Amino acid sequence: MPWAFDYPKAWRIPAARWIGGFVTWLTKEAALGPVAFSDMTRGIAAVVEAPYRLVHGVLATGWVRAEAGTTVVLVPPLAWVAVIGIVALMGLWAGGWGLALLMAACFGFVAVFGQWGSAMVTLASILVAVPIGVAGGLMLGVLAFRHAWFERALRPFLDLMQTMPVFAYLVPILILFGFGPTAAVIATLIYAMPPMTRLTTLALARVPSETHDLARMVGCTPRQTLWRVLVPSAREALMVGVNQVIMLSLNMVIIASMIGAGGLGFDVLTALRRLDFGAGLEAGLAIVALAIALDRLSQAVAHKAAGVERQGGWVARHPYLASGLALVVGTFVLGLLVPAVQSYPEGARLSTSAFWAAAVEWINVTFFDTFEAIKTAALTWVLVPVKRFLTGLPWVVVVGLLGLAGWRLGGWRLGLLCAALSFLIAATGQWEKAMITVYLCGISSLIAMAIGLPIGILVAERERLWGVTRVVIDTLQTLPSFVYLMPVVMLFRVGDFTAMIAVVAFALVASIRYTVLGLQGVDPRLIEAGRAMGCTDWQVLTRIRLPLALPEILLGLNQTIMFALSMLVITALVGTRDLGQDVYIALTKANPGNGLVAGLAIAFIAIIADRLLAAAARAEREKLGLA
Repeated sequence: MPWAFDYPKAWRIPAARWIGGFVTWLTKEAALGPVAFSDMTRGIAAVVEAPYRLVHGVLATGWVRAEAGTTVVLVPPLAWVAVIGIVALMGLWAGGWGLALLMAACFGFVAVFGQWGSAMVTLASILVAVPIGVAGGLMLGVLAFRHAWFERALRPFLDLMQTMPVFAYLVPILILFGFGPTAAVIATLIYAMPPMTRLTTLALARVPSETHDLARMVGCTPRQTLWRVLVPSAREALMVGVNQVIMLSLNMVIIASMIGAGGLGFDVLTALRRLDFGAGLEAGLAIVALAIALDRLSQAVAHKAAGVERQGGWVARHPYLASGLALVVGTFVLGLLVPAVQSYPEGARLSTSAFWAAAVEWINVTFFDTFEAIKTAALTWVLVPVKRFLTGLPWVVVVGLLGLAGWRLGGWRLGLLCAALSFLIAATGQWEKAMITVYLCGISSLIAMAIGLPIGILVAERERLWGVTRVVIDTLQTLPSFVYLMPVVMLFRVGDFTAMIAVVAFALVASIRYTVLGLQGVDPRLIEAGRAMGCTDWQVLTRIRLPLALPEILLGLNQTIMFALSMLVITALVGTRDLGQDVYIALTKANPGNGLVAGLAIAFIAIIADRLLAAAARAEREKLGLA
């Protein structure tokens, strides 16, 4: 049965042609009444562009006017001193002096290392995308909470939005919304909105029933119950969603720079093209500094208690706002007299770019033979054999085995879902490249778990060591994925081994974090019972703590796979031949059909892995009596 190994071309579903034709129809023929669909999308872009231009002017460029071929600045942007002062005031209001100093230090780092202009462009995008993403996610989450049918209909779209590579839908966005920062903001919204929607539904569903009863007792209408009782009661959980929107928006800055967003993402991308690791690292660390500042600020706002209303005049009632306005006016006037107040002086800037470039060069020259030996051994004994094995499997058997696994773990619905999604990968002609994706993702995830699991075990019960480890992995998680590519390309050149190293480094965070979460969540009474029965430390670990933490460890494997798949699309830049390469080629050729089909195949792999591991974790919890 040769067709069982190579899906016949005559049987293939021409999904790429259908999608390409649909996008063409949308842009050229589709209309809602007398208004063309393309005009509607351009109108949406104009609505998004208006606040972006305003915020961009305030933070980055000021208000300018073109005269005789030159640009005249009418009103300069906010001075760097004013921005640092304002964020410090926000930190003081939300979390006290400690947070104020952290906010000032993060933004000061950006200024000192010469990243201020790019950082303000990035911050402008974030300040526009986050409110729209939070509001949209909140509305969708509320609708899903109030209508079960809407939640069921919305869930597949949220799954696709979270698992499909962003590269895959950049081409349709460019076609529909044009090239520029507005299209980048819209792409960011698609990527960042699903967590807010899911967390809104979850937070509202977890409001205690007593709160609902109280709202009914005092005569609240359904609308009042929702907005005046349930939403305020779920504020802390909703702020977690806001935090996720902020973090995911920052993760998007580099990819958004490919379609005209500019800012720090463009600096990292430019450094990658030049293989300038130092410049890329500095721009990446500037993104990390923004992420840390916004993350801590949003968490502090979530936990901030309602303050006592102040008495007196406007200034007495709003001291932080008054201080901020005074700072803006004062720095504007002073900046006209002292330019260093308006723009950070170039002579005071620092740069470590030359140091990092020299360090990588020294490592490359000194350990070149060692690295080549490791790379050759890994390719010869691990990567190539596994790749040949997986690409040689008959698709019929793999589809059947995935269906069987789904049925055994989660019933016939899950079995049917796994079989159907894997069949669609074969039927659209993506099977071989999907197996290459699975091989790279699988090996990278297993190596990441093999490294992360022992580290998690080591630090879980050592509070101080876990505190240091948490700072490191938080930094690694916020560092842009493109930054991981530069040193490995410089050390190992391009190819599958280089991609694997970058994916392992990026996905390692999830394996450590979930291992620690599972081990710290084990009931201390069970550990004490084991010790009372005479268990050694090794027996407590292997027979009590690890088995009870296994559901969380499986969820950690799930997240490691998700991280690996998202990184694999980026590693297409270093010569892999998987689905990520198809997505990237489709982006460069503006081919929405091929890009979306390859992106959907990646999303199907992610959904299959997610559902199977979630079902395994659920079965493990039930077996342990933790459900």
